Amino acid sequence: MSRIGKRAVPIPGGVTATIDNGTLTVKGPKGSLSMGMSDLISYKVEDGEIQVNPANDTKLARSFWGLQRTLVSNLVEGVTDGFSKTLEITGVGYRAKAQGKTLKLELGFSHDVDLDVPEGLTVNTPDQTTVEVSGIDKQAVGQFAAEIRKWRKPEPYKGKGIKYRGEYIFRKEGKKK
Repeated sequence: MSRIGKRAVPIPGGVTATIDNGTLTVKGPKGSLSMGMSDLISYKVEDGEIQVNPANDTKLARSFWGLQRTLVSNLVEGVTDGFSKTLEITGVGYRAKAQGKTLKLELGFSHDVDLDVPEGLTVNTPDQTTVEVSGIDKQAVGQFAAEIRKWRKPEPYKGKGIKYRGEYIFRKEGKKK
C-alpha cells in the first residue's frame, strides 16, 4: 500500500478539476494545467477532492500509484500558489539581468549567455546576483532553473558559480605548501 497514494488530493475553493478523454484538467486562479492519465490508475473527482487508486492489483500499477497522486497534487498546488526556485550567483564579474523574455548571464565566458524564457514562466532578477524563476508548472520551473545552473555549476574550492538558494556546497581545502 502506498502511504502517499492513499491520501486524497483536496481541491481548494476557486479550483475546478475535470476528467475528459483520458486527461485530467485543473483550473484555478493562476491558470489551467492538464495531465494525461495512466491506464494503470483510476481517478475520481468527488466531494471536493481527487481520489487516485490503482486500477488493478499488479506490481506496476501499485508502483505508479504514489507518483500519479503526487503529480495530481502538483497540478492543484500549481494553479493555486505556483512554484518558484531562486538561484544565487557567486563570483567576481558574474551577473544576471532579465530583459523581457530573455535572461542575460555574464559568467566569465568571452561572450554573454542569452537564454530564452519558456512560455508560462517568469524570471525576475531582484539584484545582479539573484535569479527567481516562477510559474505554475513545477517540472518546467525546475527544468529551466537546472538549465541556468548548468552554465556554471558551483566549484568546491572557492564556491564560484550558480547554486540554488539553500544549497550546501561541499568545500575542499586547497593545495598545501
